[in-house]
Amino acid sequence: MAININTLKTRALTALIFVAVMLVGLLWNQWTFLILFVLVHLGCWYEFIKIIKIIYGTRYMRYLWFGLLYITMPIMMLIDLRTIWSNFEGFKTHSDFGVTIPVAIIFSIWLNDTMAYLVGSVIGKTPFSKISPKKTWEGTIGGIILCIVVIGFVFPLIAEKFFYPFAQRSTYFIIAAICAIAGTAGDLMESKLKRMANIKDSGSIMPGHGGFLDRFDSLLVATPFVWLYLKLFV
Repeated sequence: MAININTLKTRALTALIFVAVMLVGLLWNQWTFLILFVLVHLGCWYEFIKIIKIIYGTRYMRYLWFGLLYITMPIMMLIDLRTIWSNFEGFKTHSDFGVTIPVAIIFSIWLNDTMAYLVGSVIGKTPFSKISPKKTWEGTIGGIILCIVVIGFVFPLIAEKFFYPFAQRSTYFIIAAICAIAGTAGDLMESKLKRMANIKDSGSIMPGHGGFLDRFDSLLVATPFVWLYLKLFV
């Protein structure tokens, strides 16, 4: 299949802008983090309402409660992790400490998606789900394993150098496992919604990459499980 250079340029430019905005929002301070995810929250809600209107028509309002669980609760939990851990055990003056966990979550999800795609492209043969035909068992399992290994061994070194070490290495292994598995489920959930609505992308805010839900579907499902793990066991 021939490569469309214009499409490739559009996707690359969009990706660069997206990464730049994410990095500034994540790392600058607590306020930019809050602003970033308030915007993500609003964008996800806009697309969610659009999708359920397509699926359920005039009855869409009776399904709005699901958006509170699917979108609002995870975003609030992510902001809570950023805020709470910034004030954990005397680290009030070190805002970098609080960002360690959100960065670990987002990096785990990105790494799992990337590794699953690469492994699936090379050795993928067995379809994983009818909901997302491009996913394979080989890619999914490979992505999960590589995500856990890289996050468990490499991310603590990154955190120690650029942020503040949050916990023992085993904690990062568990966070990576939660994000890889729950993130995959989140991707499938959003794919199911789009299939029900008979649309390709949730939105068009990011040319070549879709909408807010397309970019943050895994994060929305993974975050509550990481939040529960940290609150109950760490």
